Amino acid sequence: MAGLTVAVVKSRFLLAALVSIVLSGCVTVPDAIKGTSPTPQDDLVRVMNAPQLYVGQEARFGGKVVDIRPEQGKTRLEIATVPLDDGARPILGASSRGRIYADINGFLDPVDFRGQLVTVVGPITGVEDGKVGSATYKYMVMQATGYKRWRVVQQVVMPPQPDPWMWGPRPWGYRYGPGPWGWYSPGPAQVQSVVTE
Repeated sequence: MAGLTVAVVKSRFLLAALVSIVLSGCVTVPDAIKGTSPTPQDDLVRVMNAPQLYVGQEARFGGKVVDIRPEQGKTRLEIATVPLDDGARPILGASSRGRIYADINGFLDPVDFRGQLVTVVGPITGVEDGKVGSATYKYMVMQATGYKRWRVVQQVVMPPQPDPWMWGPRPWGYRYGPGPWGWYSPGPAQVQSVVTE
């Protein structure tokens, strides 16, 4: 009986590992921000250390739109960049890595973009002096050939539930349900914010 229990536990562990591998492989970059390069530049610090070396290279950056200015034939987004996850989504709560200007052909309404999370992809065109408040600041500038606006939603994450295969006494003395330790208490559900399409 103990051998069967160990076999069941091992098979459940392997199944859980396989599911997590499959699910992690499902994270894809949306078509709008895939770009043409298999590895667009995404290290703003490296680019700003020698910007002339990166002019013309494709880059992908994302973060929060702190300003948006419609101009003749284009819209300029000022983005406080943060690291991106494997799906090119800005990572919530991450510190800003610096600011960039992303020029997008056409008109984008400031009401729809100010304060929103975006990811942009396109060639780096250079650097430009600007201001953050009253401080001078050097911005990396790119011509965005694609962009994606993200939504932040709240989701409830339930704590792990007891495994029905684990009820009753076990050789290692661990059990769920009533017994000398009382009922299993997984704790309260958690609410977390996630970035999604």
